[in-house]
Amino acid sequence: MPLASVAFVLCWSSGFLGARLGSHDAHPVTLLVWRFVPLLALLLALGALRRRRSGRRLEPGEVTTHLLVGLLSQVGYVLPVYLAIGAGVASGTTALIDAVQPLVVATLVGPLLGLRVVAMQWLGLAAGAVGVVLVVGADLAAASAPAWAYTLPLAAMASLVAATFVARRRPTTTSPLTALTLHAAVGVVVIGGIALATGTAAPPAQASFWGVALFLAVVPSLGGYGLYWALLARIGVTRLNALLFLVAPTTAVAGALLFGEPFTLGTAAGLLLSGVAVALVLAHEQERTEPVQLGRGRGAGTAAADPAWAREPSRAERLPAS
Repeated sequence: MPLASVAFVLCWSSGFLGARLGSHDAHPVTLLVWRFVPLLALLLALGALRRRRSGRRLEPGEVTTHLLVGLLSQVGYVLPVYLAIGAGVASGTTALIDAVQPLVVATLVGPLLGLRVVAMQWLGLAAGAVGVVLVVGADLAAASAPAWAYTLPLAAMASLVAATFVARRRPTTTSPLTALTLHAAVGVVVIGGIALATGTAAPPAQASFWGVALFLAVVPSLGGYGLYWALLARIGVTRLNALLFLVAPTTAVAGALLFGEPFTLGTAAGLLLSGVAVALVLAHEQERTEPVQLGRGRGAGTAAADPAWAREPSRAERLPAS
């Protein structure tokens, strides 16, 4: 899990950086179309090999759930992020706004999932928010993007929060490979339709564009989203979203190395504070959950069988089932 967590942070950060690189050669919608097309082709090829060993068919309810999650986590999240960066919002600033997600999730986790977030976790989440603000403060001061563009990362963050809760409230036994294939298919259909309607479907001929598009298809899409859902199933929603606090500092460091963006003492202090914040949240993780086991049914003893995804709390701590 530590290695998977590090890989998740790096893969997720690469999506912001790749969006900035690709925006130099093409419209954000064009870049997204040609990010999803090779991704879907790769997933379909892997799925064809897997189906030779497994004859399981998806239930209609599973398909509906994953189409909804894909719409929220691919179209609803990725499209606003790319449009924001294309409009001039710095990659670090976009990552900062995205990093507000853990605070939103921690606020909603009790009433929606029947889980408890302890005081030390709130302290860690608040410290992480301050750390992320310090990391990208310079970007906020120097940004030249129009004011409306800053609403796009907020919309993206809200959409990914919604996707996370849908996945937790409607758990399935679908494999990660099949789920990602459905998510990518939604991305191709919806964003492809937008591209055709706006005349932005045709890709440029530059080799640099294709290099970035293929990179985005493999690293942040296949790697980042695959690790996101796998970690969600194994370490829980609060700990996973705490890791997102590391994305903005990581993006800021990479931006300084790749694009010459400023890396000040405030950046270093924010990076350190964010690391301490994540440590606090992980050390005091007390979600009363059994990790959702992919590939298991709804029988006794599985997390999906409990409507609150919770271990049996003490009588004094008992929360109403969600």
